[in-house]
Amino acid sequence: MQWADGKIRCHWVNLANTTYLRYHDDEWGRPVHDDHMLFEMLILENFQAGLTWECVLNKREAFRRAFDGFDLRKVASYSEEKLTALQADSGIIRNRLKIRAAVVNAQVFQKIQQEWGSFDRYLWHWTDEKIIQEVDKVS
Repeated sequence: MQWADGKIRCHWVNLANTTYLRYHDDEWGRPVHDDHMLFEMLILENFQAGLTWECVLNKREAFRRAFDGFDLRKVASYSEEKLTALQADSGIIRNRLKIRAAVVNAQVFQKIQQEWGSFDRYLWHWTDEKIIQEVDKVS
């Protein structure tokens, strides 16, 4: 769908939310090969479960701060004290299970990196490094 500014965007993008708009225009649907960015997206997607992606994006900067810039080594080694502090952080989604899952996911992410050389290599091997594109057919 072409918008007034001439850009083609999905019908679901909220033009009133500049954070969401920037995400759609600059990140959504683009292949990612950087392990740091892949880890960030994994953590954010974990918190998105049951919520809207827009809700999570609105808190992205707070998540970056709370999760030490998505530093994989730090997140994988969070202590119980850090987990408790995260549950008290009003800037993020404070679901105890999702916070714990972020730490477990970081540990698994590291194991995959050790086995495959990078998380990127692990993900892309499933598609023989090809992009698979599904197109919605709107009638």
